[in-house]
Amino acid sequence: MDTDIEHLDKECDKVGIDKEIDCDETIEEPIVGMSFSSVEEVRSYYMKYGKQKGFGVCKRNSRQDDDGNVRWICLACARGGTSKSKAANVMKPRQTEKIGCMARINARLNDEGGYTLSKVILDHTHVCSPGKARHFRCFKKVDARVAKRLEINDEAGIRLSKNFKAVVVEAGGYENVPFGEKECRNYIDKARQLRLGVGGSTALCNYFDDMQKRNPEFYYKIDVDNEMRLKNVFWADARNRAAYESFGDVITFDTTYLTNAYKMPFAPFVGVNHHGQSILFGCGLISNEDANTFEWLFESWLKCMNDQPPNAIITDQDKAMKIAISRVFPTSRHRFCLWHIMKKLPEKFGSHYQYEEIKNTLHKCVYDSFSEKEFEAHWGDMLDTYDLHENAWLVSLYSDRYFWVPAYVRDTFWAGMSITQRSEGMNAFFEDYVNTKTTLKQFVDQYDSALRRKVENEAIADFNSFNTKIPCITRYPLEKQFQKAYTIAKFKEVQEELRGLIYLTTTFLGCEGARYKWVVADEVQVSDNFLKRVNFTVEVDEDPLDVKCNCKLFEFRGILCRHALRILTQLGKDTIPSKYILDRWKKDVKRKYIFVKSSYDTSSIDDTRRYDRIQNAFYELCSNASKAESSCVKLISQIEQLKVQYPGIVDCDTSTTVDPVTSMEGTTGRVLSPLVVRSKGRPPTKRKVHPVEKSLKKSSTRRRLHRDEVEVPFY
Repeated sequence: MDTDIEHLDKECDKVGIDKEIDCDETIEEPIVGMSFSSVEEVRSYYMKYGKQKGFGVCKRNSRQDDDGNVRWICLACARGGTSKSKAANVMKPRQTEKIGCMARINARLNDEGGYTLSKVILDHTHVCSPGKARHFRCFKKVDARVAKRLEINDEAGIRLSKNFKAVVVEAGGYENVPFGEKECRNYIDKARQLRLGVGGSTALCNYFDDMQKRNPEFYYKIDVDNEMRLKNVFWADARNRAAYESFGDVITFDTTYLTNAYKMPFAPFVGVNHHGQSILFGCGLISNEDANTFEWLFESWLKCMNDQPPNAIITDQDKAMKIAISRVFPTSRHRFCLWHIMKKLPEKFGSHYQYEEIKNTLHKCVYDSFSEKEFEAHWGDMLDTYDLHENAWLVSLYSDRYFWVPAYVRDTFWAGMSITQRSEGMNAFFEDYVNTKTTLKQFVDQYDSALRRKVENEAIADFNSFNTKIPCITRYPLEKQFQKAYTIAKFKEVQEELRGLIYLTTTFLGCEGARYKWVVADEVQVSDNFLKRVNFTVEVDEDPLDVKCNCKLFEFRGILCRHALRILTQLGKDTIPSKYILDRWKKDVKRKYIFVKSSYDTSSIDDTRRYDRIQNAFYELCSNASKAESSCVKLISQIEQLKVQYPGIVDCDTSTTVDPVTSMEGTTGRVLSPLVVRSKGRPPTKRKVHPVEKSLKKSSTRRRLHRDEVEVPFY
């Protein structure tokens, strides 16, 4: 039955039934003997009549001869026939529109080649409502003009609910829209499927091949199993690769959050640019989260980046990642995500009767220890106080302390990234375009849209840094030096350090040769409403000018700390040595990647451009012809004639399908779509949650929402 209605809808589309039905036109009742020239005309007539009277229409039956010509056809009320309940519970039957209505018409092929009504039943066994007829499926149709707008809005990332509401507002109300939100959703789903023309991994391979043709610097690698089924894939475009030359000293890698319809974790390699924004260095989709898979992905990425490993890499606490990184990036400093570790506290100690005390003590041990010696002392006291020497989780954390404790990693430059908030932020960014139901063919299309937006955000930040400035908050000349050199985002960080000068007091300890030493007392906020007075040591060499602080903020974030700035201002220094103003944060440095045209910049579909050109040419013509009825009728007649000259054909030059095999090394045959996999990084949705964890979930979620563009605290 549903197939009949869909077939009828397609036939109605061909003859433009909706456009022909005029609410002011009166359709005469069908009678036996009425003649029509074709089956399409019979359908068109009965559809008009059904809409006028208020009932739906479907094709009940038909018969063809050996040549395929329709001998007779039966069109009936959509509420005819009977239905069998398919509900699993017979006590909860599903609703049905089938009530056995007998209203129908039969048409037979006559001697002239036309069709004559041979049987007509007008009486219905139900109430007909012309005002509600638009809700029947047979009358619901998304016209070409609205369909195009829906597609454009969908590509722009506008949610379908808002997309449909815009159509309703333009039409002047729901009653003027000949379709519903469900039809819009179905159309968009079909449009997404047809956008790339082919399915699954073939679409992915075709996309990669097309991107490589547009820009030879586009890189990708595909891993398949023995059955030629897609396992893992990695890709990076020319801009990603060029950006790595400028900002690839520190990267984050995370697979925790975003997946697609095949449950393949999305694995982005992310850095931070001169504005403190996340920047992509390539990404992958992987089928497993074991050491071998990570090793394949890391090796693919390293080869893409010309075998230049990063200085530092941040991941979550995953043993498989740790093993793979030690093999592929042996010279890179590896650090665990501090936030991922600390959020496990409710899971590990939520049932402990001293949970709150243990949590507060562990926080102080981690965040309040400013030296390795201090951390060791606090950690030992914690184990003794709560008798936790045998706790396996704490034992493993202590053995890995060089990978996550701030006191052990301050001497390495992390570009301000103390946790994997960059890769999490990139996941959150892509979530606007991609979700867990996204297929591979939809993924590659939406991926381009997301990257275009990311590039635009950076362009806006560049413009603002060159065309606006933030006023200085002090009279120190060195602040103006930072104001002139740094981007707005980084200058704000410098100003935050300058604001901290009011909390400092200094004590001169003396000098050894040309090296002077001070103790700078600072009030550090270590927890809510609690300030801790901490002494830092600042050493200064006069010639050449060199300043070092044991807080190591400059080594960690590349921003000179307030303690060093305090001493420099006390010494009357008007300028900062150039080595303390990093090129990485400067706004006037010409970076290679901004001149590289991305593959996705030119990935607009050619037929979309042609459609827009034709549509623009019609605007003025339609406006002029609509001023008089005669002109309107004449133009419509001419358009009907043009339809014959331009049928629905596909240009041979735009329908080429690429064999995905040409892009893989040592493989033959066609790549199959991946199997649905289960990744260990995402716990089951029905996992039991401790009450303590529930209470913490809301606050932790709020913090994660702002990680993409907001810099995290020092630790």
